Amino acid sequence: MTEVTPLAPDSVVRFARGVRLQHDRVRDQWVIQAPERAFLPDPVAVEILRLVDGTRTLDDIVTDLAARFAAPRDLIARDVMEMAADLVARQVLLP
Repeated sequence: MTEVTPLAPDSVVRFARGVRLQHDRVRDQWVIQAPERAFLPDPVAVEILRLVDGTRTLDDIVTDLAARFAAPRDLIARDVMEMAADLVARQVLLP
């Protein structure tokens, strides 16, 4: 099994090659398209993933979401870090 480097707030993540977040207009839902698989992210994950552009740090994403949703920064940071680590482990995101 591949060892995953822990993510830090200054980590910049990007979608793995062949993976993208796409809106399915027919079903009116967001889908993570990956080679030979697909994921249906929940609304919170969609808000996070829409900010993944390969240039923003995870901390930048947390700051953006905290301002937009007026939610506690520590709660958003925990959710962002957990989701990013999970998607890195699934090889959807790359650190």
